[in-house]
Amino acid sequence: MQRIFTLNQQELPTRWYNVLADLDRPLDPPLDPRTREPLSPEALTTLFAKMCVEQEASTDRFIDIPAEVQEIYRLWRPTPLYRAVNLERELETPAHIYYKYEGASPTGSHKTNTAVAQAYYNKIEGTKRLTTETGAGQWGSALSFACQALGVDLTVFMVRISYEQKPYRKAMIELYGGEIVPSPSDRTKSGRAILEQDPDSPGSLGIAISEAIEEAVSTGAKYSLGSVLNHVLLHQTVIGQEALSQMELAGEYPDAVVGCVGGGSNFGGLALPVFHDAKERGRRVDFIAAEPTACPTMTKGDVRYDFGDEAELTPLLRMHTLGHKFVPPPIHAGGLRYNGMAPIITRLVEDGVVRPVAFDQVDVFASAVLFARVEGIIPAPETAHAVHAAVELARDCARRDEKKVILIGFSGHGYFDMSAYTAYLAGRLVRTS
Repeated sequence: MQRIFTLNQQELPTRWYNVLADLDRPLDPPLDPRTREPLSPEALTTLFAKMCVEQEASTDRFIDIPAEVQEIYRLWRPTPLYRAVNLERELETPAHIYYKYEGASPTGSHKTNTAVAQAYYNKIEGTKRLTTETGAGQWGSALSFACQALGVDLTVFMVRISYEQKPYRKAMIELYGGEIVPSPSDRTKSGRAILEQDPDSPGSLGIAISEAIEEAVSTGAKYSLGSVLNHVLLHQTVIGQEALSQMELAGEYPDAVVGCVGGGSNFGGLALPVFHDAKERGRRVDFIAAEPTACPTMTKGDVRYDFGDEAELTPLLRMHTLGHKFVPPPIHAGGLRYNGMAPIITRLVEDGVVRPVAFDQVDVFASAVLFARVEGIIPAPETAHAVHAAVELARDCARRDEKKVILIGFSGHGYFDMSAYTAYLAGRLVRTS
């Protein structure tokens, strides 16, 4: 039985897919934080590369991937699609389970897809330095790799609890030449304000975003974001385009697409091209977005305009939110500890296209350990949420004797997250639900 489905490099996608062309109505515009009026795209260029801002508002269905970005992609893309035969047997399920493995990238996660694109656009526009934030470190290491490849300096504000939990992600950021600062820090006004209130603050992505934006504005650098925004999800659609071609090689079509969701980028990267393709074919697909109960943005948050950061420096976005002051518990899935959601994902949840689910970290790690023991690849704590959702779905198929084809967005490996697995195996992980 064939287990690995690969494409050759001549089959690497040459265009990104833009779902804004296929929504039945435009997304609600970002608002100016001062006036609460719609923000013009030009105003965003003070923070972001001009080309990224243009992509943010574009309604072109496909956008060409620059040749230099494609060349860097070829270091690891196309990534493999695996059939999880051993997991199917272990679960005694009639379901067929596939996973698109983004851990094959140089830094071990899907984040590198947009990191390269954003670093490239900033480079050609003359940007010398970028600032950003990172939770568990996947985004920080991805952007550090991309900036090193393209000759751009980088400062990364890393959520303090992850800075302490993930020493090897920190080391990777520094190895690629990035400067790393634990957040909250005394380097920025917003960081100092948090530390005055709580000197032992574990930090959050919202706080780290505030610090990264403040640093960019005060020093003349540009800011780069690893999730949430339209152009970030756009750059990730190489994942879903490849997966569709690989599913065709397997002779199957997904009945369910499952991914973990923090800000929405890896889930969107896989799900959006399938959404477009299924719509064209008249097929029905169950899109399942898995999040932690410790940070239940879609399952318990409100849909309203909110800031993306603690210090209220970002534009206001209409999205699922737990409130921009929300600081989630310090769970190991640091990349999912974000109070907001990509407006694109929010729209698809509202429209009934995407079905959000939330899981406790103890249950998630149980499925991750099962997956690692039968399939051999250790999922990142974030990815483990998608694995658990797929395991639950496959078990339901077994109970119903129902065959389904399940496609998992395997957003990254967990080889830098062994402290989380050590805690789980020792019984030290606590339930948060």
